[in-house]
Amino acid sequence: MKTTLERPRTTISGVPIEPVYGPGDLKNFDYQRDLAEPGQFPYTRGIHRDMYRGKLWTMRQFSGFATPEETNRRYHYLLSQGQTGLSVAFDLPTLMGYDADHPMSEGEVGKCGVSISSLEDMEILFRNIPLGDVSVSMTINSPAAVLWAMYLAVAEEQGVKWQRLSGTLQNDILKEYIAQKEYIFPPRPSMRLVTDTIEFGALETPKFNPISISGYHIREAGSTAVQELAFTLRDGMEYVDWALDRGLPIDKFAPRLSFFFNAHSDFFEEIAKYRAARKIWAHVMRDRYGAKDERSMKLRFHAQTAGCSLTWQQPYNNLMRTAWQAMAAVLGGAQSLHTNSLDEAYALPSEEAVTLALRTQQILAYETGVPNTVDPLGGSYFVERLTLDTEAAANEYIDRIDGFGGMIPAIENGFPQSEIASASYRYQREVEEGERVIVGANRFQSEDKPIELLQIDQSAQRKQEAKLAGLRKRRNQAAVQNALDNLSRAAEGARNTMPFILDAVRAYATLGEICDSLRKVFGTYTETTHL
Repeated sequence: MKTTLERPRTTISGVPIEPVYGPGDLKNFDYQRDLAEPGQFPYTRGIHRDMYRGKLWTMRQFSGFATPEETNRRYHYLLSQGQTGLSVAFDLPTLMGYDADHPMSEGEVGKCGVSISSLEDMEILFRNIPLGDVSVSMTINSPAAVLWAMYLAVAEEQGVKWQRLSGTLQNDILKEYIAQKEYIFPPRPSMRLVTDTIEFGALETPKFNPISISGYHIREAGSTAVQELAFTLRDGMEYVDWALDRGLPIDKFAPRLSFFFNAHSDFFEEIAKYRAARKIWAHVMRDRYGAKDERSMKLRFHAQTAGCSLTWQQPYNNLMRTAWQAMAAVLGGAQSLHTNSLDEAYALPSEEAVTLALRTQQILAYETGVPNTVDPLGGSYFVERLTLDTEAAANEYIDRIDGFGGMIPAIENGFPQSEIASASYRYQREVEEGERVIVGANRFQSEDKPIELLQIDQSAQRKQEAKLAGLRKRRNQAAVQNALDNLSRAAEGARNTMPFILDAVRAYATLGEICDSLRKVFGTYTETTHL
């Protein structure tokens, strides 16, 4: 069996790593084309001239579990501990557009996130949280328009103008077909809903990002860093194409497009990935789409440390993994960051574990000195060569997807799915054969000490079911049905669905009822397996 020291050195993506780098590795390097100053095109060194010297990244811990009441208490706790933005994790029924009392929801309510079935739940979730002052991110995709409408309605109730709201809606349906598989409708009607939110956001919520184009889940499914970068950016281009086809001017909506990347364990490869991402996107927006506003060319991204890298063996090792991954994200220029908790290979984070995860970011921000200079690794022979190699490899993938005619035909042909599956298989084989060391899992094993875990029982489901039963008795059923009928007619035609979804939400139609109205018009989607 080869040891790690005997095998050729490569990044996780398979890019060869030389023993040492020097000027000869950058002989075709052009300073203005490939690097430039921070805040200048192509933004390789960062989208802001001062970066963290001017403003630290947003510390946005992903959180949600059980009922809205319990998650609201966790949010108030995290804000009291210095968290600077909220990020909502929804449970599986919510992600799939089912109410908590639907038979398909049995056993899953509140287990992997908070249960939200109606505007009433969203009101409780953000109780006593001033939405005009706190940035909110929501990790929701197929029913994203519905959950966003609930959030906007709560802001109305608080008296907060939508123009003040800041945050991000994930709303990236393409990566669901590629990697995460939490979809409801077929690709094209799903893209119509995404485009509706982008159009609505451009008109109504100028500080809110209506989409977060997400490589994170592509990486969690087993992709390499290069595949994560390429598929994410090509997804972004697909959304741009659809918005342009809708008639939206590029500089009207592109400044609010945001991205979400994984922060994995290969330290320098991750830094190079973020730097290459900014450079590729800047050139795509300027040269492919003709953007004139520099805000359209600046790739803004949130990062989350790699959940797939966490081990249930020796879970306290996950603290160190997360710290290094967070460091890579910051050195790579992230605008916001989530650090995973040590217990997430077992369960949703306990209060103690999530506090340690937040403290990891705070120590990085206030004790290490890392934010004191912009792009501290810029000019490194190794980092610049790796950035160029990552850029070139990602562009090869983008060209191949263009050859399919775009990302949707590529997905329908199974191209990104098969590429990710192959990469995942190679990585897992290396781990199982001992070629890739995972400390505590396949080497340096020792007996684990038990840790305290967050427990979520079936009481969350029963509470949510009772709440829904009460809501259905109190609301105006005629108003609900009228709103749902109007939404169905809008979906059958070409009108933007967001105003009609908002009307249904305000009438206290439930998530499941709204999604069922859309299911009747759009149908549902079953993936075709490609071998």
